[in-house]
Amino acid sequence: MIVDCNGLETFLPGSQIDIKPVIDYDQYVGKLMEFKVVKINEQIKNAVVSHKALIESDLAEQREHILASLEKGQVLEGIVKNITDFGAFLDLGGVDGLLYITDISWGRIGHPSEVLQLNQRINVVVLDFDENKKRISLGLKQLTPHPWEVLAADITEGAIIKGRVVNIEDYGAFVEIMPGVEGLIHISEISWGNQSVNAKEYFTMGQDVEARVVTIDRGDRKMSLSIKQLTADPWSDIDSQFPVGSRHTGTVKNMTNYGIFVELSEGVGGMVHISDLSWTKRYAHPSEFTKMGESIEVAVLDVDREKRQISLGHKQTEDNPWDAFESVFPIGSYHEATVLKRDDKGATFQLPHDLEAFAPAKHIRKEDGQVVEPGETLTVKVIEFNKEDRRILVSHTRYVEDLKYKAESAVKAERAKEEGETKSAVADVQKKVEKETLGDLAALAQLKVQFDENEEAK
Repeated sequence: MIVDCNGLETFLPGSQIDIKPVIDYDQYVGKLMEFKVVKINEQIKNAVVSHKALIESDLAEQREHILASLEKGQVLEGIVKNITDFGAFLDLGGVDGLLYITDISWGRIGHPSEVLQLNQRINVVVLDFDENKKRISLGLKQLTPHPWEVLAADITEGAIIKGRVVNIEDYGAFVEIMPGVEGLIHISEISWGNQSVNAKEYFTMGQDVEARVVTIDRGDRKMSLSIKQLTADPWSDIDSQFPVGSRHTGTVKNMTNYGIFVELSEGVGGMVHISDLSWTKRYAHPSEFTKMGESIEVAVLDVDREKRQISLGHKQTEDNPWDAFESVFPIGSYHEATVLKRDDKGATFQLPHDLEAFAPAKHIRKEDGQVVEPGETLTVKVIEFNKEDRRILVSHTRYVEDLKYKAESAVKAERAKEEGETKSAVADVQKKVEKETLGDLAALAQLKVQFDENEEAK
């Protein structure tokens, strides 16, 4: 802009009009203002002036005055000039101060804009300042008493409160009873069951919950809460609800490599070991037998009230078929079986009655010397039956060897029979020949006697 200073034309750069960026220059045309000469060029007969330099000079004086009079705890009035994720900058009359997000409210807030607005005029307290670095830390929440100091007297141990979930960790959830007053619901206080609960799956941010106060320490400003204690402990009469030997229908809630956790009722559940899933099948993982959320019939095997543990079994809801299998699969019996899988140790076969058997590696050779393959159906021989361990060992190689042995025995028997028949025939011939020979000799002897008699007559 061109500025007329007592008849002399001087130049006013746009950046030197004000300390704030100028958008509308027309508003300054014809306006009377004070300027500071910042540059003179004698050669081109030109001068540069600035109104901003005067403002900054005044602000510097104000800043020095404010900084000189600052004290911790002093309450000042400021205008919100900028809002960031970590806080807000306030203009304190020439000096900027920072109001951190943690000092805005006693309660948890996600962003300063939830409480503050640009150009808002608020009172703040000076928390700290650095004269050398010209840094001032401000607080807004410190203008009001800490909520713990004014917490209602009726919030004591055993009291039931309502609040909002404001933070979720692996170990539990924090519930805000009022801004600045929070309690922790530990994962162990969610359910009466001894099965671990995932807090991040159980709670959601902003969720309204009701809980009972377990402990409260106003001095340390800590409170522990419980959801499960809103109801009676189901383990107090566990023996009458789930006696040993009783049968129930439960829901699969969790799985591990060694078994499944079944919920019998709210807060009560038990573990079914993988070996107690079936009388006949051996599972590598429980997921081969059932799925999460499915219903399952179980029998109570054992109850430990102190440890809050119940041992369950699924196979015990059915009769043990191994007593009958002992007569169906005796040692030495032959059966048709299908190869389910094979590894370096041997092969697993599917026998009749949905029963599985194992054949060691040396017992899976076929007649041609090749090993059996998954999916093949062939005959196996039972070489071991263990009812207690529910284990059956079979051999296809032994079956092949038995076939060879029987074939060889049959050939030998046939040969022996043939040899016996041959000897008998030879003996018969010999007897016949001997008989015929003896007859001929007798006839010759008779002729000789007749001949001798004829000679004497002569």
